[in-house]
Amino acid sequence: MPARKIRVEVFDSEGNKYAVAFEGQITREKALRLLDLVELLGGMPTEPTNPSNNPTDTSNGLSKYEKVRVLIQKHFPIVWFSSKDIQTVYEQEFKEPICLSTVATYLARLTTKGILTKTGAANNLKYKLAHGFPQATLKQQIPQH
Repeated sequence: MPARKIRVEVFDSEGNKYAVAFEGQITREKALRLLDLVELLGGMPTEPTNPSNNPTDTSNGLSKYEKVRVLIQKHFPIVWFSSKDIQTVYEQEFKEPICLSTVATYLARLTTKGILTKTGAANNLKYKLAHGFPQATLKQQIPQH
């Protein structure tokens, strides 16, 4: 596994900025420790700042990549899905268009990170949350209610 870099910047409730950089062999355990540190510094709220009845309402500040991760966790926690499935659900849920190529890129990144597994031919890929990937990690990184 090649050396990787992670840099996390966190602002606490008093407006102080913390920058944590990690370079080297990154494993899930090390990433989880880094997330624990971020949580201790107050960088990951336990509940959204604007609560509402619809969990996707809190996604206004999320990137498209993060929205795709939320959809996978919410709609496809244990089943296989395609990039077209994600595109359809994304457009219904967020009422905004997303290119199929963008979805495919995000799914490839999630696969590379070990969050998803994939199967099938290049023109018919199916994805699924990786067995043993802690659901709590996804929930910690993306606040929901």
